[in-house]
Amino acid sequence: MRGLVYTLVLGAATIALVAFLAARQQPPDSVRDLVTVATLVVTVALATVIKTRLRIRSTTFYFAWVETAIVIGLAVAPPSWVVLATGLGVACGSITRLAPIKVAFAIAKHTLVAGGTAATTLLLGTAWPPREPIGIVMLLGFVYLVAAVLDDVLAIPVIALASRTPILRQFRNDLDLRIAGFGVRFLVAVATVLILRIDPRLLPAVPPLVLSLHLAYSSRIRTRTEQQAWQRLARATDALNVVDLDQVLTTAVTEAAELFSADEVEVELREGGRVVRGSAPGIAYDGTAPPSSEVDGRIMPVALEGHDRADDLGVLRLRFAGPVELSEREQYTLRTFASALCTAVRNAQAYAELARIADAHAYAATHDALTDLSNRRHLLDEGTAHLTTRHADGVTALVLIDLNHFKEVNDTLGHGAGDQVLIQVAERLRGAARPDDLVARLGGDEFAVLLRALPAPAVAAHRAEALLTALHDPLDLDGMRISVEASGGIAVAPATGGMAELLRRADVAMYQAKRAGQRIATYAAARDTADLGRLTLGGELPRAVADHEFTVNFQPIVDLASGEVTGAEALARWHHPTHGLIDPLRFLEAVERSGLLPAFAEAILDQALIAAGTWRDAGFDLPVSVNVSPRSLLDARFPGAVLARLRAHDLPPDRLVLELTETLTLSQLDVVDRVLSRLRDSGVRLALDDFGTGYSSLSLLSRIPVHELKIDRSFVTAMETAPEAAAVIRSTLDLGRSLDLTVVAEGVESEPQRRALWELGCAAGQGHLFARPLPAGALLAALQRGAGGRPGALAPPLHDTGAVIRLPGRRTGGSRTRSAAPAADSRQP
Repeated sequence: MRGLVYTLVLGAATIALVAFLAARQQPPDSVRDLVTVATLVVTVALATVIKTRLRIRSTTFYFAWVETAIVIGLAVAPPSWVVLATGLGVACGSITRLAPIKVAFAIAKHTLVAGGTAATTLLLGTAWPPREPIGIVMLLGFVYLVAAVLDDVLAIPVIALASRTPILRQFRNDLDLRIAGFGVRFLVAVATVLILRIDPRLLPAVPPLVLSLHLAYSSRIRTRTEQQAWQRLARATDALNVVDLDQVLTTAVTEAAELFSADEVEVELREGGRVVRGSAPGIAYDGTAPPSSEVDGRIMPVALEGHDRADDLGVLRLRFAGPVELSEREQYTLRTFASALCTAVRNAQAYAELARIADAHAYAATHDALTDLSNRRHLLDEGTAHLTTRHADGVTALVLIDLNHFKEVNDTLGHGAGDQVLIQVAERLRGAARPDDLVARLGGDEFAVLLRALPAPAVAAHRAEALLTALHDPLDLDGMRISVEASGGIAVAPATGGMAELLRRADVAMYQAKRAGQRIATYAAARDTADLGRLTLGGELPRAVADHEFTVNFQPIVDLASGEVTGAEALARWHHPTHGLIDPLRFLEAVERSGLLPAFAEAILDQALIAAGTWRDAGFDLPVSVNVSPRSLLDARFPGAVLARLRAHDLPPDRLVLELTETLTLSQLDVVDRVLSRLRDSGVRLALDDFGTGYSSLSLLSRIPVHELKIDRSFVTAMETAPEAAAVIRSTLDLGRSLDLTVVAEGVESEPQRRALWELGCAAGQGHLFARPLPAGALLAALQRGAGGRPGALAPPLHDTGAVIRLPGRRTGGSRTRSAAPAADSRQP
């Protein structure tokens, strides 16, 4: 671009010179004329020598008095002589000190200025040259203004291109100084012309005047330049006062490139070998193995060391495309800038180290030093923040895990081995957890996992099972393989109490699992001995049993296809004289601890069997399901008591279904096996309640001879939105078909749920869709009324009798139930 400007200026100057030389002007034809031309050439040459220096990167520019000589020459000689003398004078004054291209540009530029100014005088006609003093001032001022504007128009674009500065901005830079300089030179021109008009003998007074004015102006220029240089240095060093090392280096490169007018600046740090390279527009390279610089020329290095020279942090390099000599002031500025950069780098490195130490301390305050897991404080903080801000992002649960017999590892193999066990356990838990889970070590051999955004509470049990399964394989400990057993407690975030209450509940559940010999237990408020209300109710149990305050409601079990009732589940209630109806979750554990369990169980069983007999007499021979406490199964007398009650009410054993929970005491399964085997052999049917929510589902199925599986209501509720819940239901149905077991879904509350369960192959269900728990008489009345004119049905059928229904994705085979067989026949082609 700059070469194009040079070419345009040279071409225009050549045209101007040829035009004036070809014009009709009287050529010099006397000695006096030759002396005049020679004087003009010498004057222009001297004006070229007397100039102000300006360096931009590796290029130096000079501002001379040539336009003054041109204006004076036009006042005393023909325009063509002045144009020719300008070209010759500039050539004589600059040919020995400048490069050829710069000499050519200087000749062309000043020739154009002379040509443009001469053309202006020609346009003035007879008014030029002026004769009267007032005319000299006015006309000479106008002509000089043209010369000054032409000089700026030709010179400033080249300077702007060299300094990579917008042209308009370059025009505005130092405008006051340029105007002052033009004013001074104009005064010299006016004084000279006036002297020549008044008395040519006064001409020797002009050179001293020119010299003094030049010195004054040059001093002003130098003072302003140095003032601006110190201001730029102050701004540059102020910009380095940041604490980020990347910003320090970026600022250093860009500011130094502008401050010293360098083509490229490079900062190299000793520590790490980092190199940052760039120019005023920005950074071109930042790394440790820089490619060769494209700026080939002069390199000026300066060490990055403080005032005491104690540090040697690196080196600052200025690169120029050509030969450059820095002035004494520039050299001092460079050393000052390098010292400021050294201080800024040192401060940034110190701040980065302090920030690293602070981060390390903050991390150490929230993480366990041995396992690098979150600690108790971090778990509480994160859990509290999550519980405070959660909205509709799902269920939050906490799994508390405690290693069994860990003390034996420390006592036998030493604490070093124990630490290795804890580290490996932490790694396995971290690997088994999901990205949203927070794994923490609470201390000793106790770990916790915060589960967030669960689709349903029941999913927490399966996630906890996956966590404990990760600990199943033996650990490799210095060539020894050690098996680790663990107990887990699961708690779902309560509505009140926050993270502290959630942790307490998980702790309660974990110790319940340990006491029961289980691997995992889910928190149940009924078994939380910290509830003072339940303790108070426990003292009233003997009176409640004696006064028959415990009653039974019944929820029907319905064939999903036909809507017909196939059974009913007995649900105990306490009609307290003061507190009203009390849910069994609040009193069952107190009953088990009170010693009143046999009497309580007999009372509930009696009411259930009486209801079943009443329904049979009314024409509805329905089995009744009764929940059994795990403690009852540890009583060898329990089967005899059950069979005695069946005989007393004249009911066949298969009319009774005993529902078992997954909280059976595995360590005492030998006793439970004998009790359940006697009941089963006698014809009593067994069901496994809340299937899928405990860790031991499959283990229990391999030990307990049950007839039915009951899918927990939490899976049914979440099946439409949670793939995990739907997968549990599907796998339970597959398991029921393969083991020839009846599968009953609890918590059916809508027709879409009913149809989806039936299409999956589930034959029976219970829930509010069909009926809420009712007293025995109310349920009998509902059976007698029926649905759609069909006694014994509580819902319309899903299809017409005898219709052929092809189910999507349905596999052959199905559960064998008393009510499912007809429906199954109606679906077969």
